[in-house]
Amino acid sequence: MKKLKVAVIGCGQIARTQHVPSYVKSGLADIKYLVDDVIERAEELAAEYGVPHPTSDLAKVLADPEIDAISVCTPNASHAPITIAALNAGKHVLCEKPAALSYAEATEMKLAADRNNKILNIGVVNRFNTAVNKIKELIDAGELGNLYHVYCSFRSHRSIPGLGGPFTMKEKSGGGVLIDWGVHFLDLIFYILGNDIKAHTVSGAAYGELGRNIKEYAFTSMWAGPPLLDGTFDVEDFITGLIRTSGPTISMNGAWAQNIGEKAMFVEFLGSKAGIKLQYGGEFTLYTSKNGMLYETAASFTHEDMFAAEVKAFLESIQSMEKNRANIDHTLVTTQVMDALYESAAIGKEVTL
Repeated sequence: MKKLKVAVIGCGQIARTQHVPSYVKSGLADIKYLVDDVIERAEELAAEYGVPHPTSDLAKVLADPEIDAISVCTPNASHAPITIAALNAGKHVLCEKPAALSYAEATEMKLAADRNNKILNIGVVNRFNTAVNKIKELIDAGELGNLYHVYCSFRSHRSIPGLGGPFTMKEKSGGGVLIDWGVHFLDLIFYILGNDIKAHTVSGAAYGELGRNIKEYAFTSMWAGPPLLDGTFDVEDFITGLIRTSGPTISMNGAWAQNIGEKAMFVEFLGSKAGIKLQYGGEFTLYTSKNGMLYETAASFTHEDMFAAEVKAFLESIQSMEKNRANIDHTLVTTQVMDALYESAAIGKEVTL
């Protein structure tokens, strides 16, 4: 089977460190174009990986009949328009998370994929995380008994990215810590719970406190920084919520920035027979009891490169035309719940889906 021809749109951090090397590693595709508004970024990355055509001309790329697929690695606000344009041009798409700024936009992306009979995957990379899949296997096998509650924490001390810039401008990012970090936690939870689980009601509260005064915001390091002192901060740096589903309830606390000098990145699965605590990006511990004794089992295993697995699965899905676990059909629930959390926070009431 011949290699697919792909283009990567956006040459920032996620493209440089994950998408481009993963396509090269896959052996299933050749990158023909690297596209960026700042042509120097595309040229630098192209030189590093031997990509023949760095360009700023997205229209030219989408018009090229040789291109089978694209990765969308651009800021959040451009995900939907670029993805829909690519699908309408007959390209398969892997779009980085979040799928879009809203559930309505994400639904339009799904409809475009259906209309054009193309694969549209979202960069929900934790669906390819080894620990996440091990936990899913245990839960599906009934090892936890009745799974009644899931709690996730994605909190850090002073970690607002690029304060004042696109990350903290709602019109460009769609939100703050929830849409940036929370999307990964919620999506891995819904993936583990399975496609049959439906969200019923959502209650949330959001706060933008620590980033409000940009000039006085103290920090030790800043991803996507330095801060823009005359910039904009109109998103949340803290989120809390409760989601009632057809299965377990889900609760959450997330903070880009909190006045607690500790990082807390984990997911807890509480069952009647056993519980699991997953350290985000790491391994997990199983807690249970037997014969009047309490047990803790620390799981240890070889971790697969989840970004490489994500890209390879996307390319294989194109070849087979079978939708895989990262297809937008299976990930829309995450966008729907994030929308409802923002709505609930805005109106101060629980939202029914």
